[in-house]
Amino acid sequence: MDKFRMMFQFLQSNQESFMNGICGIMALASAQMYSAFEFSCPCMPEYNYTYGIGLLIIPPIWFFMLGFVLNNNVSVLAEEWKRPTGRRRKDPSVLRYMFCSITQRSLIAPAVWVSVTLMDGKSFLCAFSVNLDIERFGNYSLVNGMSETEMIKLLAKIPCKDLFEHQELRVAASRYIKCISQACGWMFLLMMTFTAFLIRAIRPCFTQAAFLKTKYWSHYIDIERKMFDETCKEHAKSFAKVCIHQYFENISGENIHHHHSSKDDSYDEDEDKKINDEDKLLGIRAQDDMNTILRNWHACKPALALKKDQINGEKNGGLNGEANGAVNGFVKGHTHGVEKKEWAVYYSKV
Repeated sequence: MDKFRMMFQFLQSNQESFMNGICGIMALASAQMYSAFEFSCPCMPEYNYTYGIGLLIIPPIWFFMLGFVLNNNVSVLAEEWKRPTGRRRKDPSVLRYMFCSITQRSLIAPAVWVSVTLMDGKSFLCAFSVNLDIERFGNYSLVNGMSETEMIKLLAKIPCKDLFEHQELRVAASRYIKCISQACGWMFLLMMTFTAFLIRAIRPCFTQAAFLKTKYWSHYIDIERKMFDETCKEHAKSFAKVCIHQYFENISGENIHHHHSSKDDSYDEDEDKKINDEDKLLGIRAQDDMNTILRNWHACKPALALKKDQINGEKNGGLNGEANGAVNGFVKGHTHGVEKKEWAVYYSKV
């Protein structure tokens, strides 16, 4: 059980690598599914094209949607897009970056399926066998006297070796269409590789600052959500411990105290645990207060402008404040010939 817990924590801390691994597994699964899939063309003019093109398009769409379902960042993106603005504005560039990142990972498995399907050529043969020009393959005398409808029915049977009688014509037509299909597959791979190269190599060269900003704040949104969930879990665990402990204290009355007085060591350990749980409550000890905090977190998240605690000015009183102010040229908020320093605070639009 500890090994599974360690593995789960490792996957959580390396989510990007984990998602890349998931995309790779999906890509291998798509290729394996196609190789294990028994392609059976209907060999009918009304259904050949629909079946062949459907096999080329519908499974990639399913893999694309599955990639979105398995990606945890989809919920983060939707939450950030739909949340009220409040005191923290939303940056469209961060949302676009997150959406593009999810889309790029989700496109890996569909791209593998399309490339494998085109390299195999069976669906391409099934879809376009009725469009062949029979004169290119010789033995035109086989179709002499046939009507156009009969010829289309004959060409539709080319993908099915059991239904087509003229094997030489079928082999020649199959090789011709499979060559075209493989050429389309290599062109597809070249186009996808070139597009990926442009996205990964050229985009940071033109918008490096904006790219770093959007990448940083997209990571921040994901980490903030995880930290908030972990804090809520810790608070809920501590709240339950304290609530149950107080419940048993109220029920047992004085008996539980007499029992604890006979075992001082165990009593001290329990008290230490209770104090730790009290600290984890962070002063929130009522159901309504917690519900209010959760509503406020969704409706109005805090602004991303952290302030440093004024230890000398607030905690030590006005005496230290005036002394430090006199040294620095500040007395009760006024300066004496000392140039005031300006501080820039970055307010994010996330």
